[in-house]
Amino acid sequence: MKNEIQTHVESKIGEIKDHVNSCIEKIEENVQSVKREIGEVKGEVERKIEEVEDKVQGKIEEVKEKVQVKIGDLEKKLIELEDRPINFPANPDLTYSRPTVKSLTLDGQTS
Repeated sequence: MKNEIQTHVESKIGEIKDHVNSCIEKIEENVQSVKREIGEVKGEVERKIEEVEDKVQGKIEEVKEKVQVKIGDLEKKLIELEDRPINFPANPDLTYSRPTVKSLTLDGQTS
């Protein structure tokens, strides 16, 4: 009887070991599958990042060109202003007229 129980227990232990090993194999397969998926997602994210970086770099170059054109325009205008003689026509609204001062005579009368 004791041998039968021991044989039965050993049989059950063997079944449990087989089941545990099977579970471990499934877990390892799942881990490998998840690692593959992570690698795929990582690759996709890296491609997207490169696309965005390329677009941003393109926009930066575009803005640089526009800024250079505007700088060139401003430099031309500055040169024109520096070369232009300062001949402002007299605008009566902007000129300041000094009141005339009448001189006094010795008797307190104005001349």
